[in-house]
Amino acid sequence: MRFRSQIQYLLVTAAVAAAGAVVLARVPAPAAVPTKATVESWHQFLGPERNNISRETGWKAAWGEGGPEVLWRASVGIGYSGITVADGRAYTMGNRDKTDTVWCFDAATGREIWKHTYPCRGGTHPGPRCSPTIDGNRVYTVSYEGDLHCLKADKAEGGQVVWKKDMKREFGTKIPSWGIACSPLVDGDVLYVDGGVVVALNKTTGRLIWKTENYPHAYSSPLLFTHDGKKRLAVFNSKGLFILDAAEGGVLAHQPWKTSYGCNTAVPIVSGEKIFISSGYGTGCALLRFTGKALETIWRNREMRNHFSNCVLWKGHLYGIDGNVGRTSLKCMDFATGEAKWSQPTGRMASLLLSDEKLIVLTDPGELIVCKASPSGYEEISRAKVASRPCWTPPTLSGGRIYCRSHTGALVCVDVRGGK
Repeated sequence: MRFRSQIQYLLVTAAVAAAGAVVLARVPAPAAVPTKATVESWHQFLGPERNNISRETGWKAAWGEGGPEVLWRASVGIGYSGITVADGRAYTMGNRDKTDTVWCFDAATGREIWKHTYPCRGGTHPGPRCSPTIDGNRVYTVSYEGDLHCLKADKAEGGQVVWKKDMKREFGTKIPSWGIACSPLVDGDVLYVDGGVVVALNKTTGRLIWKTENYPHAYSSPLLFTHDGKKRLAVFNSKGLFILDAAEGGVLAHQPWKTSYGCNTAVPIVSGEKIFISSGYGTGCALLRFTGKALETIWRNREMRNHFSNCVLWKGHLYGIDGNVGRTSLKCMDFATGEAKWSQPTGRMASLLLSDEKLIVLTDPGELIVCKASPSGYEEISRAKVASRPCWTPPTLSGGRIYCRSHTGALVCVDVRGGK
């Protein structure tokens, strides 16, 4: 993709930053990862634990020259919405002719099960950024313009509206330059949404439980984690990282973090009391310690500059995409010290997830790459072109199938079942 001006470049890249947006990720202990072959749903943005890690094993990493078999394709409309999978169904969002569509497909065959549409203009670079959140028989979505929907998920009544909210009118949300990007978070009976104003709602009725002040804007999604036995909520907006009391919404700690255009978009990562944050435009990254009342800096450098693609933490090392759209690299760095271990060019942009001690990387031109997650060096296992550019939405692995999409709305599902 060529950019006619710096303004166009900023609009496109920040729009995608909104797509991938920000969450804070919990990292399960390595012992929690099953050793036998498993199949796992991917019911929300960044997976079951919102940490970009799939516990699925037994999938095929070595494909040969022909690449993995394409099971099905679909055209879903423009946007950067990720693919979520639960109960044999795959969900995503797209926009055509100033109309958003929430799609539900059969995960194995691509057969359309249901869809729900509503008007949404979406600004200069339209298209939803939200990845649908699946919770039982409910689907939660947010549009570019702050339309929050709770829809029925089942086959019989799928797509029917249970309740909806206009975040601008009801919560005072101000739509940022490149739109609302939040992927909602469900915990128990509570739904959390961040559009600059962070709100906690009753997931069944949509009733407001609490809301924060209106920060300038956010291209982020919230994450719930536990500290000293208490539930905390982490949000990363244009003012930096905030730790909130999940029950009442009060601010417990704040780390200022300034990035050009307010684009704090990549996912901070939580491991115990340590929190990693990163942003692009040359800003860099930091490892913080949350004391319960404050955030203290352990180290800070520019070794990892996440424009919008989220890092993953595995066995004491971070793997992520360093650099802004136009020139990026897949990089490994030591979590404790911030020391870079290795770097591999990825071209204009890429995104990733981790499964079975391997990285699944999707590049801007639509190349799907599998490589080992090891600090010893970059070791590629497979590579195949499965889509066309620009692909800036993270891939999804579920049930031995990898789902990828482009900004133009070309969705592809490839088969990686059948051993290693």
